[in-house]
Amino acid sequence: MDLQSFRLIAAPHTPMYADGSLNLAVVRHQARHLVSTNVRGAFIAGSTGEGQSLTIEEREFLVEAWIASEVRHSLELIVHVGHNCARDACRLASHAASSGADAVSMHAPSCYKPQSVAALIEFCEPVAASAPALPFYLYDIPSITGVELSSSLFLAEGKSRIPNLAGVKYTNPDLLEVQECLQLDNGTNDILWGCDEALLAGIAFGATGAVGSTYNFAAPLYQRILAAVEAGDWKTARAEQALAVEMVRLLQSFGSTPAAIKFAMKMIGIDCGPLRPPLVNLTEGQQNNLRSALGNLGFLTHITVNKDEESRIALPQSYGNGCQRGTLRKQK
Repeated sequence: MDLQSFRLIAAPHTPMYADGSLNLAVVRHQARHLVSTNVRGAFIAGSTGEGQSLTIEEREFLVEAWIASEVRHSLELIVHVGHNCARDACRLASHAASSGADAVSMHAPSCYKPQSVAALIEFCEPVAASAPALPFYLYDIPSITGVELSSSLFLAEGKSRIPNLAGVKYTNPDLLEVQECLQLDNGTNDILWGCDEALLAGIAFGATGAVGSTYNFAAPLYQRILAAVEAGDWKTARAEQALAVEMVRLLQSFGSTPAAIKFAMKMIGIDCGPLRPPLVNLTEGQQNNLRSALGNLGFLTHITVNKDEESRIALPQSYGNGCQRGTLRKQK
């Protein structure tokens, strides 16, 4: 299988100081780390990035910081502009375009929810038109928005009103629907898979890329999945995916996956600070438990804390080559 054009795109955290204000100096380190681990892009101010907890101005400052990164030319920057207010979403889209972003995306409004695909298209149309030269992606994430409308129908009916409609960031458990999205228009829509713990399924269905939060710190694991699939070694690919499932289950067990991943970033030397309320940060005890658990699982065996050097993560190379699932332990 040829996966040369498949893109891993991270959904980065928004870095903050202890008081919750933006710490934009950290963005350059996030960007450099993504490039060093062969991640192809960043999905800015999405759910992982707490976009809905930021002011309009803060979201604009965040975009500008990513655009200003010295490795910006190596990253595809997709800006999430979703908002409950269409006018604010239009402002964010226009700003992303004028700042030099590569694409914009938005999820459905989550307060007053659209009741039909036609209503969702009507809401998105002026937003996409505010960045007419950029590809526009619907962000389908019903677990956040509570909106369960057909993405394939949105693609089929939206093209006539949204000329720059490029595809969908698909974070939705409905596997039948994603296959319909991929079959539309002779497979020309750009469907970005949004479930890290099931990346292998997205690849098998024919997704053109993937956006995920754990790609921030565990990209080498997913790069090995891609390499195994490209080599036709599905046994190894499945074993590596099983490790990703174990990791995600571990992160989920701490009650706040965003908080757990943010702490994992701190462990590799990129401190993105706390989460904003109402999200809850890990306690000191939880941090110690997560550090130990990730070590026992085989992660974080080499940590570089100097931000002026390359931050990297060493993942267990032997997994899927004779080791039994769940038996990996940190090397002494």
